[in-house]
Amino acid sequence: MRSAPVVGGVNVQKGNGEIIRLRRGASIADFADKLEALRGYTVQPGTLVTILFNLGEMATATESLDEATFEVLGAELGYKIQMVSPEDEDKELLEGFGLDLEAELEAESEDDLEIRPPVVTVMGHVDHGKTRLLDAIRQTNVVAGEAGGITQHIGAYQVWTEHEGIERAITFIDTPGHEAFTAMRARGAQVTDIAILVVAADDGIMPQTVEALNHAQAAGVPIVVAVNKVDKPDANPAKVRQQLTEYGLVAEEYGGDVMFVDVSARQGTNIQALLDAVLLTADAGLDLTANPNKAARGVAIEAKLDKGRGSVATVLIQSGTLRVGDAIVAGTAYGRVRAMIDENGDAVDEAYPSRPVQVQGLNSVPRAGDVFIVTEEDRLARQIAEKREAAERNAQLAKARKRISLEDFTRALEEGKVESLNLIIKGDVSGAVEALEESLLKIEVDDSVQLRIIHRGVGAITESDINLATIDNAIVIGFNVRPDTKARERAAREGVDVRFYSVIYNAIDDVEQSLKGLLKPEFEEVQSGVAEIREVFRSSKFGNIAGVIVRSGTITRNAKARVIRDGVVLADGLAIESLRRFKDDVTEVRTDFEAGIGLGKYNDIQVGDEIETTEMVEKPRG
Repeated sequence: MRSAPVVGGVNVQKGNGEIIRLRRGASIADFADKLEALRGYTVQPGTLVTILFNLGEMATATESLDEATFEVLGAELGYKIQMVSPEDEDKELLEGFGLDLEAELEAESEDDLEIRPPVVTVMGHVDHGKTRLLDAIRQTNVVAGEAGGITQHIGAYQVWTEHEGIERAITFIDTPGHEAFTAMRARGAQVTDIAILVVAADDGIMPQTVEALNHAQAAGVPIVVAVNKVDKPDANPAKVRQQLTEYGLVAEEYGGDVMFVDVSARQGTNIQALLDAVLLTADAGLDLTANPNKAARGVAIEAKLDKGRGSVATVLIQSGTLRVGDAIVAGTAYGRVRAMIDENGDAVDEAYPSRPVQVQGLNSVPRAGDVFIVTEEDRLARQIAEKREAAERNAQLAKARKRISLEDFTRALEEGKVESLNLIIKGDVSGAVEALEESLLKIEVDDSVQLRIIHRGVGAITESDINLATIDNAIVIGFNVRPDTKARERAAREGVDVRFYSVIYNAIDDVEQSLKGLLKPEFEEVQSGVAEIREVFRSSKFGNIAGVIVRSGTITRNAKARVIRDGVVLADGLAIESLRRFKDDVTEVRTDFEAGIGLGKYNDIQVGDEIETTEMVEKPRG
């Protein structure tokens, strides 16, 4: 190849704004390969390392870099950098092996397609009877009957029922809740066709009901509502219908298009009517077809390591037919199908579209939501798995992918990249959440941008909230509440922007300024330390003294502090007025050390409370 011309003392030809696509966790060597392919001459990675060094960034040729660093390098050389999403990355990887799944689907004619059973996920609030309802549905199975029963739980199963004189199958995914549902969406697995939302007739709408509903609506799947426990004396199904109207689910009898079925899982009432409602919903609004006459494609629903059988994965076939002996790859796991078992514990030789089966023979455990495909031979399956594993490892070495923040949103808005700002609101009381939501939705902005509140709830910010924010690129607003430990770690890992407010107007101002493109980075409150109260000492002279252990960060004397109980802020604007280790006054106490803290005149503390200290840090502008 010819060598690069020298432009401005740099041995790389300047670009004209061409787009260079890079995968997550790519290195300078990968960037050099892309330039070489684009320009037709050899580009030495070392040259790019030098250019990056002159721009104030140090990196080696093989080190995984983040998007921001590549953008700096690309701008200097006259190229636009486009980071490839995990889904596109995997698509390109498979195309490199001659497997274009989208083209394969497009090439199928109507003659190739056959009707497949709907795939249903049951969701709802804890204790509203999801498990009992699933048990009741299993017992109505006209194929298994009561004699066969379900001998083992495989995370998904198929039931047969008579509908309009024809025996029809329905596949149920028995996930541990909407967290798994979201985790599968996070990996691009659109598995569910219909969601059954279970609501107890005596309890009505609860926080997790709303959460489940928001997850289902975000996934864009039709919803059938099962109003359970109608046999209870205080059951009020009409109230449930009325409450759900506020969330956009309007019953057919009220002129809407959502089917509501009053059931009693305990007594087995109306279970058949619920199955009929699912099939009617599927027939009315969904085109559920698949080609069974090709190599299987599908999704791993759950997987585990079994001592006797090795890696065991429950997979759902989405198209094609899976057979014993097929070479398969699921995520970074690969192998041959050694055996397939259905929900009754029986061995099966073939599995058709919408059929869930347990597969043995993979070399490792795939993740929930990993797409699996059948390849012509073992070697190809292994090569795909190894490539995926290498890409995943590189992506982890790169800096954590930064989700959108309010500042990023402002910048993206100016560049015309986004048109809606997604928010999740959590507060200490429902009144405050409703007031904040109402005020935010009244903000008047240009028609080109919209504000979407995809979830709101009462209580501490949970891992599930962060999950939802991760999928829908949302910003989390906490009003007088804090994230729990798992949520805090997840938010940091995923780069989700979580904002805390104690005054409604501050939240409204920030969002309004962001929507109008006026938000300027100023000072932000950063958590400097968290201490857990282990004991409370009473002192006539100093009031209540908190005996604490520092859980994270550093507690500093005179730092600003707040008291948190069960995720809700009890008191704010306090100060660490006294800080002691044993009998000595100290200026700071670090993680895992014990201390005594005095909060001045504030005495409403108890064992289990958290004391969080904060400091104001100037945010970089730009």
